Amino acid sequence: VQLVESGGDLVQTGGSLRLSCWASGPGLSRYTMDWFRQAPGKEREFVAASTWSGGNIYYANAVKGRFTISTDYAKNTVYLQMDSLKPEDTARYYCAADLTARAMETGRPSYWGQGTQVTVSS
Repeated sequence: VQLVESGGDLVQTGGSLRLSCWASGPGLSRYTMDWFRQAPGKEREFVAASTWSGGNIYYANAVKGRFTISTDYAKNTVYLQMDSLKPEDTARYYCAADLTARAMETGRPSYWGQGTQVTVSS
């Protein structure tokens, strides 16, 4: 499975961004798709996850109510809509894929993208 993120940018506090993750590979529909982030000097942390059907969606408490994960299987793309951005959301955001939903707990999905940088200015 290959994952390519895009959409990262510099944005002001309170602004919005939409990240995209284009995925390719066999059996893609079987994977749970995740977003993680890593800020400088901090460990990588779970942000959101979704099955391709959208039937199972999970969020970290820190982003619940502000971020929305969605999928478009016809375009092989997973999105992360980020609203009401805060300086503490500044991080490199990574798309990930795993055959289970456990990656949100283990932090070790099977596949990672290269990441896209999001910077929120105060």
